[in-house]
Amino acid sequence: MAARSNARKRAFQILFEADQRGESVQTVLADWVRHSRSDDRQPAVNEYTMELVEGYAEHAARIDELISTYAVDWTLDRMPVADRNIVRLGAYELVWADGTPDAVAIDEAVQLAKEFSTDESPAFVNGLLGRFKGLKQNLRRA
Repeated sequence: MAARSNARKRAFQILFEADQRGESVQTVLADWVRHSRSDDRQPAVNEYTMELVEGYAEHAARIDELISTYAVDWTLDRMPVADRNIVRLGAYELVWADGTPDAVAIDEAVQLAKEFSTDESPAFVNGLLGRFKGLKQNLRRA
């Protein structure tokens, strides 16, 4: 698996854990970094993982607002935890992270949904992030 794919996977796991624990993503990220430095069995948290988690944290309120606005027939709190956090991460990378092509951000999010969520999740993630892609310039400005 490519380094950036691994970084995205770890960023998703950090967002998921923070959501489950009711902690901030920064707290969970710090825990992961501390564990990786003190236990050789723990994988290192690379720079791109930190960039994704910190970028999401910076835009978290806006990202959740966008998801709530554009997720048809789903409220944020009723959405499966995995889907909610995959879309959060994908939305950050798609709308605010300039170094990633849109198609890659969407495809990587769909791959996470295939690995960590339900059979319906990849289509949901693809559709919602596709909508964000079409509105990207307006979403970024708002």
